[in-house]
Amino acid sequence: MKRTLTAAALAALIAIGAGPAARAAEGEALMTYNWSFSGPFGRFDRAALQRGLQVYREICSGCHSLKYVAFRNLAALGYGEDEIKAMSEGYTVNDGPNDDGDMYERPGRPTDYFPSPFANAKAAAAANNGAAPPDLSLMAKARVGGPDYIRSLMLGYEEPPAGFEPLEGLHYNAYFPGNQIAMMPPLADDAVEYTDGTAATTDQMATDVANFLMWTAEPNLERRHSLGVTVVLFLLVFTGILYAAKRKVWSDLH
Repeated sequence: MKRTLTAAALAALIAIGAGPAARAAEGEALMTYNWSFSGPFGRFDRAALQRGLQVYREICSGCHSLKYVAFRNLAALGYGEDEIKAMSEGYTVNDGPNDDGDMYERPGRPTDYFPSPFANAKAAAAANNGAAPPDLSLMAKARVGGPDYIRSLMLGYEEPPAGFEPLEGLHYNAYFPGNQIAMMPPLADDAVEYTDGTAATTDQMATDVANFLMWTAEPNLERRHSLGVTVVLFLLVFTGILYAAKRKVWSDLH
C-alpha cells in the first residue's frame, strides 16, 4: 500500500480541528449525504470504512493521528487477525524504557494505537506553519454537521467569486467559516488506488473518509441502534400487556 506524502497531504484536514465548532460559511448550507449509518436502523458500510481507512493512511496520516483507535479495533471493519497484524507491523512505535532505561523503537502490534506522525505537539506545529494538526479520532462528533461537514469541507475548494481575494497562503472554501482556509486541497482524483477497484474520485474519497471518521468517533453506533430498537419493541409489548391488564381489571369491577 503506497503512502502519499505531498505538501497537501501533510496539511490535510488541519482545518477540521481549527477554530470554533464547525459550521457552513454564512449563507452556505452543508452538502448532505444519505449515510448508511443514519436513522434508527443505520449500519456502517464496511467497504466504505475500509476505503476510508486507506484514504486516511495514504493521505491524512502524514500529519494527523488517531490516538484513540487501536489496530485491533479494525476487526470491526472486517479485517482478519493476520491482516491487522501485518498492518500494525507497518508502523514504528516508540516503546520503553528497556532494562537500560532507554526508549526504543519497534514494529507496531495489534494492541498498539495508531502512532502520531510527530514526536510531540511542538514538532507538529513547527512542521505546519505553527498549527499542530488535530487528532481525528473524535472529529466527526466534535463538529456541527459531523460527516456532512467533513465531506463538504473536502469538496468545498473552488474558485473564489468575483471581488473575493483570499489572503496570501489561504485558499477559498465554500464551507469553511469566512471562506478562507490554510489547508491546501487534500484530495485529487486518483490520489489513491483503491484495493477493491473502486474509482478514486475526489467525491468518493471525501465520502469514504467521512464514513471512516464517523466510525472512529462512534464505533458503538450499531450497537446503540440495536439497543434502541430492542427497548422500543419492549416498551410496545409492555404497554400492550398493561393495557390488556387494565381492561381485565376494569371488566371484573363492572
